Amino acid sequence: MLTIEAPPLSTLFDPIDFTGGVIAAVSGGSDSTALLILLKDYLDRNAPGTKLLAVTVDHGLRPGSDAEACAVARLCAWRGIDHRTLKWTGPKPATGLPAAARAARYRLLAQAAREAGIGTVLTGHTADDQAETVRMRMQRGGAAGAEQRGLAGMAPATCLEDGLWLLRPFLGARREALRDVLRREGVGWAEDPTNADRHYERPRVRAALDGAGAEALLELAHEAATERRSLDRRTARLLRRIATQPSAGLLRLSPELAQADDRGAAIHALRVLLATVGGVSFLPDKARVAALFERFAAAERIRATLSRVVVDARRGGLYLYREARGLPVPTGASDGMIWDGRRRITFRDRRGAMVIAPLGAHAVRSGAPVADDVPQSLVRRALAAEPVLTEQGENGVSAQALPLLAPWAHFLPDFDLETARVIAELTGAPPVPVPPFSGYGKSAMEPLH
Repeated sequence: MLTIEAPPLSTLFDPIDFTGGVIAAVSGGSDSTALLILLKDYLDRNAPGTKLLAVTVDHGLRPGSDAEACAVARLCAWRGIDHRTLKWTGPKPATGLPAAARAARYRLLAQAAREAGIGTVLTGHTADDQAETVRMRMQRGGAAGAEQRGLAGMAPATCLEDGLWLLRPFLGARREALRDVLRREGVGWAEDPTNADRHYERPRVRAALDGAGAEALLELAHEAATERRSLDRRTARLLRRIATQPSAGLLRLSPELAQADDRGAAIHALRVLLATVGGVSFLPDKARVAALFERFAAAERIRATLSRVVVDARRGGLYLYREARGLPVPTGASDGMIWDGRRRITFRDRRGAMVIAPLGAHAVRSGAPVADDVPQSLVRRALAAEPVLTEQGENGVSAQALPLLAPWAHFLPDFDLETARVIAELTGAPPVPVPPFSGYGKSAMEPLH
């Protein structure tokens, strides 16, 4: 057991449900090593039967990374913790290396979680990391600054692909407090030299931040996160009232949208739906969508294209469907593939040869009833952009193309959780997994000041 007393740190794990086990992502640096030590002590005292697996991802980007992974393995053996090292193999990009390394890390952590049958991963991101992230987003936003939602920084909980939850319990803790834990326990840590390499953006920002600047950024992140959660709830409520799916690939927003008192939620709802219908991972430009909303509110006749989506205003409301331009050519279907950013292919029986293609000119009215007030021409155009799976040969293959929450296909931050749930219900996408903690949105999972 730990001999130190650190009540704020010891309570950061309280909201988490560890019933299904947990993976600790441990690089060997101070933050993740402290995470491992504190987590092991917490579980020993509160949930001794919990399956704990430490995973180290060796990116192989510099000499000595394998030795650091071995040091983590030795620490885990000393503390009685199961440990795995996974290596990032294959060619590395010449540009955008930090982003590629981050994506590889999450991919390998997800692989380890699947193989271990664990649905929760914890990382050691701290309040210092949060301040740096917000500062970088502000700088990337140029003179006007970053969009407000981006200033919320990293989410305490993020759902990755396959329903894996990534939790960051230390976003309310400062790095020096974690290092004090290690010093008192006599546990060392590795210093990654790239953290001081100013060729990279984060080390440059880290070197320029002082204590007061970091605190100001954390306060800004807290305010932005509070507003983002509020916008999420308001948008979800609005969507439940105004959005329907008359047929596959066709969404309708009722005329009530034009009279919405909450303009911010109305514009955000439209941005999210455009990204979903268009199969794009980023929300469309806020100013362009706001202008589109104002035209709809003014009862203008609209037929425009934005984010690969046709926006068609009729008397019955605002209709959205995927434009015909740029649809994928017929191609072989494989289990798990993402088609057009909008559908995930799932083989229900045995694997075999199938081709997926847009329905195109052969689109006909679906078997499901469609309301009489829905223009049939829009139904046909929407169906024409929908996928059709064709079996090749007589091998009995059965597959389905499940709707995908395009803006959150790879990362769903808990800032957007309520809206994502409504969109999943609306489109027939798989339900959004429930986060593995109680007290969602309470102070225990939000930055501490």
